[in-house]
Amino acid sequence: MVTVAVAGCTGYVGGELLRLLSQHPEVEIGSLTAHSNAGALLGDIQPHLSTLAHREVLDTTIENLANHDVVFLALPHGESAKIAEQLSDDTLIIDCGADYRLISPQAWEKYYGSPHAGTWPYGLPELPGARQVLATTRRVAVPGCYPTVSTLALAPAVINNLVDTSDTVIVAASGTSGAGKALKVNLLASEIMGSTSAYGVGGIHRHIPEILQNLIKLGAPAPKLSFTPLLVPMTRGILATCSAPILPGVTHEQVTMAYTQAYKDEPFVHLLPTDVWPTTKAVQGSNHVHIQVTIDEDAGRMVAVASMDNLTKGTAGAALQSMNLALGFDETLALTMNGVAP
Repeated sequence: MVTVAVAGCTGYVGGELLRLLSQHPEVEIGSLTAHSNAGALLGDIQPHLSTLAHREVLDTTIENLANHDVVFLALPHGESAKIAEQLSDDTLIIDCGADYRLISPQAWEKYYGSPHAGTWPYGLPELPGARQVLATTRRVAVPGCYPTVSTLALAPAVINNLVDTSDTVIVAASGTSGAGKALKVNLLASEIMGSTSAYGVGGIHRHIPEILQNLIKLGAPAPKLSFTPLLVPMTRGILATCSAPILPGVTHEQVTMAYTQAYKDEPFVHLLPTDVWPTTKAVQGSNHVHIQVTIDEDAGRMVAVASMDNLTKGTAGAALQSMNLALGFDETLALTMNGVAP
């Protein structure tokens, strides 16, 4: 058994981590920590976690997090590095925040406005070579939710040089849990119900440099991205529509074959049957990404649509998937294979 601590256990990501970890046969859940909710019982804040309801929430201190085999950091950006630098080199630290995702200090400082903490191995196993890296690391940076769904939607086309990534356009709709639990006027029920809105428009969203970084890793020479996120009235899920111009001579058959080959052996990424399009409901609560792809002949663009649960595969599921790889467990262990319906 490996002992696991979760910092930030009272947030949405922390709650999702504990939902998954509580079903893991090789895990013993140790310290559960938070800041403002320290001293409360977990069941008072995360009532859906019945088996852990009696556990006290401790303060997020190095003393409470040390001496565990694995520490998950489900903290706001800028907070993880303060904890991580105090933990031992032998501890497997999995950061669900943004602190260690970006390679470029300049990109970090531009979009986050603080000093760059460094770069850790990237917790998206489906990227080429990622599993080998994750199997030997004790530090993991979990990807952002928008970068995960967008990268997986575009990866086969980029790897096989089917599209011109200098004109990449992504419009992605997300549920409100992606914004966390902080009280914000635009997330009040009376504001969001029956309404859809755009935010982070005009190249300012913090996930843009991460998506571009991934496209470069996949072989895009000089990618440019127009990214527009939408806030929609649902609690969980992302639906991303990703497009780029097809290169001369590329056919629909080539595109379909590239996606079929790329994902035929992936446990959590599924290319849907022809004319079946992704929905957020179908992947709710699961660690799956559903993808469909086509060519808009008149526009000369490939269009890939992908859906996933932003809290599961988008964050907590990816964190657990990475932990399984780093510890030598079956990659799919304790990860939900089916969605929840209706």
